[in-house]
Amino acid sequence: MAQHTNGSARSHSSATPTATSRKVRRRGSIDVVDAKVAVDLATAQTYSENVFLFVPNLIGYTRIILAGLSLHFMSYHPKYCTLLYGVSCLLDAVDGQAARALGQTSKFGAVLDMVTDRCTTSCLLCYLSSAYPSYAIVFQFLIALDFSSHYMHMYSSLVTGSRSHKLVTSDVSRILWYYYNDSRTLFFMCAGNELFFVSLYLMKWIQTPISASLSPRAASFLPAILLALTWPELMAVLSFPVCLVKNVINVVQLWKASKILVGVDLAERAAARKKENAEEEKEA
Repeated sequence: MAQHTNGSARSHSSATPTATSRKVRRRGSIDVVDAKVAVDLATAQTYSENVFLFVPNLIGYTRIILAGLSLHFMSYHPKYCTLLYGVSCLLDAVDGQAARALGQTSKFGAVLDMVTDRCTTSCLLCYLSSAYPSYAIVFQFLIALDFSSHYMHMYSSLVTGSRSHKLVTSDVSRILWYYYNDSRTLFFMCAGNELFFVSLYLMKWIQTPISASLSPRAASFLPAILLALTWPELMAVLSFPVCLVKNVINVVQLWKASKILVGVDLAERAAARKKENAEEEKEA
């Protein structure tokens, strides 16, 4: 999408040279398109290359529908809810691959994917807040951390001219570099995080211990402490470390983004002072 949009803007600008500086401005490593020009391009896009209808974005819409349906069943039908929520989360690993395979990567798709992730998880955490009122403050904190860290990270990426919030270099943060640049690590962390929250959800519905679902022979191979747990409790125990690490990464992401934004502020203030001094010297 970026190349198509920017290319169209440059082509139009060549016909009206005086408007070039208004329509496309250079900032860092990306071309910044004027908002009015972008709206006009999106309105005039043809069916043959309609970003809204790119396959990965259609997958994104499907994720939203499935997540919405899972929320509908969340309070009274755990099987349907878990199935729909799980499929919606798994499709998160498909849309990116489809975008790269079909050459349909887009800024809209990247933001749609991230917003869907944030909203879906937050809705589940809202339900968990009501299901576990004693821990409501914890779930509220996780929602706030998730949104704030990703918003500030996205904004810091934009102001520094990055084409994607996932393009983090190791000299900025080695932790975030490992997290974003290895697709397997990213999928494992996100899946484990969601699995923990889904396990907490299922714990409210399933109280049957594991021992009741196994044959005596199979149960003999497991320690008694595991047999006393339910399957959701076991999944929660196994996925909790992943959830913990994921939220530590969110804290790191929030802190690094804050430092980047402060650094940009300092650089801009220094540049403004330098400009003022230069003007004063010129007048003198």
